[in-house]
Amino acid sequence: MGVRSVPNWVTYTALRLLAFAVPLTVLLIAGVNPWISSLVAALFGLSVSVIFLRRPRDTMSEQIYAARHRETPVVHEDDAAEDAAVDAAESAGSDASGRPEASAPQRSTDAER
Repeated sequence: MGVRSVPNWVTYTALRLLAFAVPLTVLLIAGVNPWISSLVAALFGLSVSVIFLRRPRDTMSEQIYAARHRETPVVHEDDAAEDAAVDAAESAGSDASGRPEASAPQRSTDAER
């Protein structure tokens, strides 16, 4: 069993949450008003992420950009199977000319309502 690395977005998110939660906890334990504690912790977390988390943020940004701008879309096995089933159903419903068969509209009678 090989060592599997943690995705970059998980690491970045955990560090951002820690940069907010630790100061918030310290300020709340110190008895500072919760609103002020939250505001200071948010500003501290933002500052820490801008200054110290540049590399993880850039890596995550590049990964998101690469995923959104792929040359060919990723095709999963179940997607291919579903497409094949839809194509088979469409071809079974076609007549010899290749056009879908026209189904006659069904009318309900007063007795069926």
